[in-house]
Amino acid sequence: MTEDPLPHSDRALELIAHRFKLLGDPTRLRLLQLLMCGEKSVNELVSALHCTQANVSKHLGLLTDGGLVNRRKVGVSILYHIADQSLFPLCELVCHSLKEQSAETTQALTS
Repeated sequence: MTEDPLPHSDRALELIAHRFKLLGDPTRLRLLQLLMCGEKSVNELVSALHCTQANVSKHLGLLTDGGLVNRRKVGVSILYHIADQSLFPLCELVCHSLKEQSAETTQALTS
């Protein structure tokens, strides 16, 4: 009999699924995209996203609890930044894959 092909425990898979769930919301992806350009305050993020402060704060809380984003206090402001550097290559990989699929689909439709 062969070994189980999944090297991760059920708990590990739950954690991985939770990470992907955090990345599965367009507002959170927009927040991460903005934070990939550097630290931002909640007010800067609210302005850029045209969302309410409550909505932005809710999503930042989820991203912070999930370990993707971190915050630091500067005077009376709180600045948010990317905490998990693996987001950079992950986003690049996904974007590259989508571009390739798009090119292949376009080529198939025009051939």
